[in-house]
This record gives sequence, C-alpha cells and structure tokens, in this order.
Amino acid sequence: MSAIAPQIPKTAPAQADPEKVPPFGSNELRLSAREWVISFGIVLVCMAAVPRIWKSVEPFAPGPDYRIPYVLSKDYWLYQRRLEQVATPEKVLVLGDSVVWGEYVRPDGTLSHFLNAGSSSGNRFVNCGVNGLFPLAMEGLVANYGNAIRNTRVIVHCNVLWMTSPKADLSERRPQKFNHSRLVPQFFPSLPSYGADANERLSALIDQHVPYFAWASHLQNAYYDQKSIAQWTLEEDDNDPPNHPNAWRNPIAPLKSGIPSEPANDPDRGPSSSRHKPWNSGGEGPTTFDWVPLDDSLQWKAFQQTVEMLRSRGNQVLVVFGPFNEHMIAPEQRPTFHLMRQQIVSWLDANRFPVVVPETLPSNLYADASHPLTQGYALLAHELAADSQFRRFVTP
Repeated sequence: MSAIAPQIPKTAPAQADPEKVPPFGSNELRLSAREWVISFGIVLVCMAAVPRIWKSVEPFAPGPDYRIPYVLSKDYWLYQRRLEQVATPEKVLVLGDSVVWGEYVRPDGTLSHFLNAGSSSGNRFVNCGVNGLFPLAMEGLVANYGNAIRNTRVIVHCNVLWMTSPKADLSERRPQKFNHSRLVPQFFPSLPSYGADANERLSALIDQHVPYFAWASHLQNAYYDQKSIAQWTLEEDDNDPPNHPNAWRNPIAPLKSGIPSEPANDPDRGPSSSRHKPWNSGGEGPTTFDWVPLDDSLQWKAFQQTVEMLRSRGNQVLVVFGPFNEHMIAPEQRPTFHLMRQQIVSWLDANRFPVVVPETLPSNLYADASHPLTQGYALLAHELAADSQFRRFVTP
C-alpha cells in the first residue's frame, strides 16, 4: 500500500500595496523634487563657469597682424574672445569678409597691416575679418558673438560680391551648402537657399545663446579636427584596411598643443604662392553677373541691419565700399554696377553713415572679383589714409 504524500497548501504571493510602492521603484537611487532642482543648479553653474575658467587656463596672446587662422574660421567662441581683447576705445576694428581677412596674402599683407604701417599710433587697426563672412553671417556674428564691440570705432567693408547672383545672395529658391550656415537666421526670416533640418537649426541656436556649447565647439575646432571627441577617437586613416590612429591616444593630449596658428610658410597665400597672381594672368576676360536688385537682396538688408546694430551699441561706424574689381565686369554691365554703388552710397549718406569709395585699383592688383593682391592692399591703405573723411573718422 503506497503512501500518499500530504498536500501542502499553496500560499498566494503577497500583493504589494499600490499606495506604498514608490514611483520608479526599480531605480537604485531616486531624487526628490528638491534634489532635482539642486542637481540642475549645479549643472548650470558648471556650464556657466567652465568657459570663463578656460580663458584663464588656455594661453591666447596674439601679436601684431593677428587674424583668426583659416582653419578656425568657424571658431566663433575664439573670435568672441579676440574681440574682448581688442574692442577698446583707442582701437579701430576693421570688420568684413575675406577681403579684410586677406584671402591671397599673408598677415603682413592685409589692409589692417598697411593702415598700421602708415599710422603713427602703432597697432591701432585690428583685423577683425573672417574668411567667407557674407553679410547675413556677419549680422549673426555681431549679434551673437560681437557684444564686446561697443563704444569704439568700426570700419565695415561693403562687398557687393554677395549681390552678384541670387545664389550668392542666398535668395535662390534651391537649397545649397555654404560657409557659416550656423550664423544665419535659422527660422526667421526664412532663407530660400538654406535647407538645414530642424535638428541642425536648433543646434545652431543653442550654440549662439549658450556659451558652454560655443566653447565646446571651440574645443572641437581648435584641437579635434572639427570633430567631437567620439568622432575624433574613431577617425580612420587612409590605409586599406583603415586604422584608427586616435583610438589609443589620450583624448586630453591634443589640448596641450595650444590654439593653432597660421603656418609659417602658407603655400596658399603670399607673394610666393601660386595663387598670388593677377585675375587675368591666364587670359581670362570680363564676366557677366546676375546682379540682384538692392530692394530684393537679402545680403544688402543684412548689411543695413549690421551697421545699424553697431551704431546702436555706441560705436562710430565708417563704411568702405569695395574696391570691387570693375575690370572684371563686362562693359555692358558696368552701368548696373555704378547704379548699385550709387544707391548704396545714397542710403548710407541718408542714414548718416560716413562712407569712403576708393578708386578702382589697377587690374593687375586684383586676384579675382574683389580680393586685392599684396600691393593692392598697400595702395588701398594709402588711398584711405589720404581721404579727409577717413582721417576725421580715425582721429582720436
């Protein structure tokens, strides 16, 4: 007779009281509302403090004829730091695109260099140009990174190159890629040529208004080949199969190299460069341009707003028009150019902005439609120094 195993009554699992179960009960650590506020406060303080502290840690003492290096053209945090050093009442800031910066010349061949060379007041003229800085981008640069430009003298270069076609004006109704897209208006006014998605636009807005993120972009531009640390670490070389040379490097090591400077012998700039030659040295002739009327030009409107913004900050503003390479304009189009020039000068006069219109340089002193060669800058500086309105403007 087999034994019958006793039946053990099953006990139902205990049911937790829903009112006693804490929210996110699976988390090891839970913060109260007050602790969340304190945490966010600590993060915000650190984000505000780090860029300020970095300025005292990172050496940055540029000398005469300094300009933002070409490889750092998009390092707007560094540009802002530079302005904080030089925007003083005794200085004269020269603001503009690559014509001011000096696309084909060395630092000692720029307009600001020759203005200083002809002045008895030392290094008073400061090269505040940025390569590729068209008016829509210049407005964004001054508005978001140029707050230090106050109560000083500013020479603003007006380059009609940006109105020579709807594409250059960014009014062409076809998306395109262009320099300094993170400086242009991201949502309003709408730019027909700007086709960035919402994520890129929001990222640009954050960079413009939160110094911490602009500082983070500075680190990427200056030390990590314009990449995030993660992208820099996984960067591939040209071998087949590719290697990852940075994978085993200390990610802090690049910070020891300091802010990049211009190469001692830049193969792309200066009299010894193959690019430093007259625009028509290869037999090129005049060009026809698809000029954008001023009333329809987005770039001209941005230029107007930029000079008005500068004056609203207590600055004295002088506009230098050109000199544009009139030799490169097809003869039948030169009356259109002359009319546009007169309209620009009339608006500046009507709004009480002093303006200087230098004579067109000799043809062999232009590298292209708007950039002088070294001797062209020397002649331009000489003409400006001889202009009575210019002399009155720069006189302390």
